[in-house]
Amino acid sequence: MKLKTFEQKHGFEFVFIFENGECKEANIESLVAKYLKPDELGTAVINDEWGCLEFKDGAVDIEPNTLYKYCESHNQSQGG
Repeated sequence: MKLKTFEQKHGFEFVFIFENGECKEANIESLVAKYLKPDELGTAVINDEWGCLEFKDGAVDIEPNTLYKYCESHNQSQGG
């Protein structure tokens, strides 16, 4: 399932919309902080071919299924 669109809310907080229409919100700090500085979060784009979230011209990416599962897990741990 590909990522269709996203919005960076604040810092590592993002809202993601997947191709199935589901909207998920999550803090992705634990996924990317090892690879990105906070000021590099603004480099985020969606790879049109793979539907993954990329940073730094593709040097860092998150596969869409991984991102979806992470959001699901994050939302459950937040009680929602």
